[in-house]
Amino acid sequence: MFRTRLTADALDRIQDRVRSRLATEGLDALLTDSPEDVAYLTGFFHHPSERPVAVWMDAEGRTVLLVPELERENAERQSARAELVSYPEFPGVLPPFRALADRVGRAGRVGFSTGMTWERQAAASAELDAAEAVATPLVTVARYVKLPEEVALHAEAARITDLMLESGVALIRERVSAGGELPSEAELASHVGGVGVSTMYAEHDDVVVVSPLAGGLVYAGANSAYPHGLPSGYRLRPGDTFMLSLGCAVGGRFVEGERTFVLGTPTADQRRYHDAVRLAQATGASAIRPGRECRQANADCLDVIREAGLGEYLRHRQGHGIGLGMHEPPWLEDGDPTPLEAGMIVSNEPGVYIPGHAGYRISDSMLVTEDGARPLTSFPRDLDHCTIDL
Repeated sequence: MFRTRLTADALDRIQDRVRSRLATEGLDALLTDSPEDVAYLTGFFHHPSERPVAVWMDAEGRTVLLVPELERENAERQSARAELVSYPEFPGVLPPFRALADRVGRAGRVGFSTGMTWERQAAASAELDAAEAVATPLVTVARYVKLPEEVALHAEAARITDLMLESGVALIRERVSAGGELPSEAELASHVGGVGVSTMYAEHDDVVVVSPLAGGLVYAGANSAYPHGLPSGYRLRPGDTFMLSLGCAVGGRFVEGERTFVLGTPTADQRRYHDAVRLAQATGASAIRPGRECRQANADCLDVIREAGLGEYLRHRQGHGIGLGMHEPPWLEDGDPTPLEAGMIVSNEPGVYIPGHAGYRISDSMLVTEDGARPLTSFPRDLDHCTIDL
């Protein structure tokens, strides 16, 4: 069985990485309540609610996980890599963050994660005896470069994503062969998601449940011209362009893989759109390499589409970072100067969207290597392989 949780040693290395950044930023401690940060730092996965769950780390080597009492046993069961401190209930007779303050005592300069709401930050600040509180993206930036153990989780998620893509195509081909009605977008979405989830539980030990565990967007014809359209009851028809925009998370680490298909013999326009996106995606893959700024890779990728005369159909950037979130920084977009580094994982997903006709997008999750990048997902990308004969 495939192990889906990081070892204590791996979590210790993550904490050491983050702790070293405290000194660099002149911080004595940090506090984050991001569910993804909590999982990254301690290995504890939970469903966020109104009850605060937060991690405190200080420069002296202490990591404390604040949980409501109803989550304490859950954190123990997951072997959370931190001291546990719990509070009875929310909102509580005593404020939740007072339990943390009683445990950690006075602090100097404390960094708060930038995603923490004003209300949550105010509640924490009211209880913690800190000399100064500042916003910091410290943990977010630490998450950019993955440990080898994290890369292995992403690679396994990619393998399952490829299986999901294959299962979607197989279902359509079965229906075509049987001469029955073609599946709807909703049926396809349910089918591929089921394949992903069932594969995880059949082959993995201690599945880490996050949302979404497996699935994605499935849309056909004019519906696919909306980049983030939701699956509907629309039933595929001969001649349709359709998109399987899929992904899953193994050990909480995400991957996405997207392909655009044509049902039947492609028209000249369908081939033109698909080929342009395919070339842009290949160019974008070559542009992703260490030292290259995100905005430079984005420009190289999207310029291919503009040079093909399809710039008016662009709706989004080349891609984004992927990790414990399906979408996270850095951003492969004109406004992000972040240099790419070996160990980052980013999406490479140019697309064009023609109103009233269809959308065309091809996406791979790319691992930045020492000398370039390689796709984790491997389902064929060219139109010949993405055509389903009738």
